[in-house]
Amino acid sequence: MLILIPQDAATTLRASGAWGRLSLRISHPDDLAVVGGISEGGGSIISVDPPPPAPRLLAGCDSRPTGYWYQAKSELHALWYLLRARRGTSMKLDAFKDAVPSGFKTPGEGGYVAITHAPGVKDAFPESGLPDLVAWHVTRAGFQPIEASAEPETTGIRQLGGHWPVKELQNTRIMLVGAGSIGSATAHALAGYGVGHLTLVDPDRLDWHNLVRHTSARRHIGRHKVTALAEELAALRPDTTVSALALDVIEHADHIRALLADTHLVVCTADGVAPRRVTGHLARRAGLTAVFACVLQDGALGEILRLRPWPQHGCLTCRRRTLAEAGGLDPEPALDAGYGTGTRHRPMTAVGSDLHLVAQLAAKTAVATVLQRAGHPDQRLPGEHALLGLRRQPDWAPPFDLGHTAELRWLPATPPRSGCPTCEAP
Repeated sequence: MLILIPQDAATTLRASGAWGRLSLRISHPDDLAVVGGISEGGGSIISVDPPPPAPRLLAGCDSRPTGYWYQAKSELHALWYLLRARRGTSMKLDAFKDAVPSGFKTPGEGGYVAITHAPGVKDAFPESGLPDLVAWHVTRAGFQPIEASAEPETTGIRQLGGHWPVKELQNTRIMLVGAGSIGSATAHALAGYGVGHLTLVDPDRLDWHNLVRHTSARRHIGRHKVTALAEELAALRPDTTVSALALDVIEHADHIRALLADTHLVVCTADGVAPRRVTGHLARRAGLTAVFACVLQDGALGEILRLRPWPQHGCLTCRRRTLAEAGGLDPEPALDAGYGTGTRHRPMTAVGSDLHLVAQLAAKTAVATVLQRAGHPDQRLPGEHALLGLRRQPDWAPPFDLGHTAELRWLPATPPRSGCPTCEAP
């Protein structure tokens, strides 16, 4: 069995006296238990569950008085560590009793679960990493260790403090336009990187055909994609605050423009030429970098464009025109048809995991842009335009002629075009 000790329970145990009773919720099919209540000595058991609306572990199981907790000598925890390596080995009960200064209860038929707290274990064994809270099965015949996991004081992205620029990213605000298959995976990736605030913009609802590629579950069918995503991220990544806006970036451009004043970067994963061009225009006018992600040729090729509002960097339309005049393709018009729409002419060939791979690269591009700007040179990208081979397309015109699956090609930016209404000052 594994005994879970949530943070409130761990805090209470560490602050209490010599001994007390335990209330556990137990799931026998899972061999799992969670501490739900603690008493001080022989007093009443007090709940240590988090207050609503925070979720309770094993909420469907009843909490019952099933054991005791004791303050113990550090040597007992060293013994716990050694006995775990010898599965099935037990020790005589006297050894446990001697390690518990007061409050020891003689086990009845079947025994009981005990949790011990050794406040001096880190000083007694400074290099061992022994936990100060461990669990036991105590019977008349002896005692054996039980696996236990105490929730640490710090969880989530802050656990990576000192190894990852948590502070910079927690203070970062990113707007994500498009919450479809690529967009939903991008949102999860950005939250996984520790971005502190996401604003999700998409008017669409989750439909049956979305399930094959979207990150949201079947239970969200019919709901706005941004609402489903916000709920999922709140449960999975509570360090990220998510604002869900069921808005159309074209129809509600004035609303979006106002929000960009409190945004650090824009990511666009929307389908269609018009939403992409409007997003790029709004971001450029707001002086913001925009990262665009899509797949071409029904998912054969992934593309990431980083559009920075610099005088020498052209906007989305300028980049496409320059590419077409150089003999390359202009893939933008094909995006209006969408990828894998399910018709006889455009079969559903875009695979969800490939789209999510593009999403991960888009999130990395966005985060690397933020961090390089914040003074992290190790996050510098090799270019402004990334092409990722998902199914090899050697017959395509350069630069889309990737010869291998998973090949990644980075290209530089191209300058603005004369007369561009987005790049030139109004």
